[in-house]
Amino acid sequence: MTAYTVTVTVRLKSGVLDPEAETTQQALERLGFDLDGLRSADRFEIDLDADSADAAADRADEMAERLLANPTIHDYEVTVAAADR
Repeated sequence: MTAYTVTVTVRLKSGVLDPEAETTQQALERLGFDLDGLRSADRFEIDLDADSADAAADRADEMAERLLANPTIHDYEVTVAAADR
């Protein structure tokens, strides 16, 4: 088994209201920053052991589907890196 760090980034789907992002964008614009858009996201970093990077990604995908993301309103992305443990 090899140690991996898997990152799962969960975002609201396009078209789903994101009040946290709207409030943050308005505040940034009041501070003088010109933005085309802003979206909020949750990022989960998971350390795990797996036989391969693909196996680690599959486990993280299952975690996202079962708990970390609501597929009705969220999109998610999984990335895998060798862990620095």
